[in-house]
Amino acid sequence: MALLAQGSTVPSALVALMVFRGPAWACLFCFTSYEERVRICQIFAGVEGPELEKCQKAFITAFQGLLDIEINDYERNHLHDAFTQMTHSLQEMAMAQGSFKVAFPNAAKKMQEVIKKLKEVEACIPPCGVQEASRSFRCRGCYSDVCELSLDCPGEGRSLQGQEPDEPEGRELSGKGAGPDGAGSGGDADLSAVQDLTVTRGQQAKFSCSVNFSLPKEEITYSWKFAGGGVRTQDQSYFRDILQARGHLVRIRPVQLKHRGTYCCEISQDQFPVARVYFFLNVTGAPPRGETKLQVSFRKVLDWAPREAEMIESWRPSLGELLASSGALTPSNQCLLAAAAALASASATLVVWMFFRWYFQGN
Repeated sequence: MALLAQGSTVPSALVALMVFRGPAWACLFCFTSYEERVRICQIFAGVEGPELEKCQKAFITAFQGLLDIEINDYERNHLHDAFTQMTHSLQEMAMAQGSFKVAFPNAAKKMQEVIKKLKEVEACIPPCGVQEASRSFRCRGCYSDVCELSLDCPGEGRSLQGQEPDEPEGRELSGKGAGPDGAGSGGDADLSAVQDLTVTRGQQAKFSCSVNFSLPKEEITYSWKFAGGGVRTQDQSYFRDILQARGHLVRIRPVQLKHRGTYCCEISQDQFPVARVYFFLNVTGAPPRGETKLQVSFRKVLDWAPREAEMIESWRPSLGELLASSGALTPSNQCLLAAAAALASASATLVVWMFFRWYFQGN
């Protein structure tokens, strides 16, 4: 009898293994354990027997609608909690002598309602960037997926001062050219992704490092690099770090011929690159004669040598610069400015009135 009982448990165990390990489980398989699923059916139908197999098949049939579910990855913990609560509810129904034929379809229907209320997956916005906001979780395979396009963003940044030349100048270095040390860079580069800017020598150039997709609010850093000598390239081997430039807004003042070249802004999250924006700065014209002589005199007297901190620096635009930028005076911003002006005028009037009232009452 013992051998018979032991042998009779083998088919049930094999059926349970095939059923609960099958791909049809999808979301249920991702958010519940094998032991939890077996325990539920054992409570409903007993440890072994034909009813146990029927329970397992009913479980599969009820949750087949959750096979190809894709959710926002940030909602994964919420869905995990919902499945945990579902398993507890099914165990309570099984212990109350409920029917699995009713319990499983109801549980699957409730889970579908929960999934409908979750935040939708954000679309991937081309043409560039590692876009964490679009990260999704797929129940078929139980894995997380993120939109990973090229790191190089074509013309995403913008200059806050300067103009685009008709024909960009500079030595173009494609990926097949030799690097600074004579080594090839190992691949072609699309130099059309470099934004061209022209600034008159002695003036200042301002850059804004921005992309057309949402960036995480935390652990975002901006680092700037420079490839000098009039080089127009995206090959990272030509660039050197500008340690003093941090933030998405930087400026160069005064612009000199030595500043001519390619600037790269790299956006990172937790030290991992998210996107890169490139600017080619072309310097034209000559500064006033007196200004050049004055600068040379100061360098000779103070034994001054150009440093990276004086070549490019982070900056914060003033209110006038913000208002002068394109797209600043939108209808909503104009309403806010009008409301602020009205509030300031009313406050000033109230203060003057209170002062005169106090003055005349005192006299």
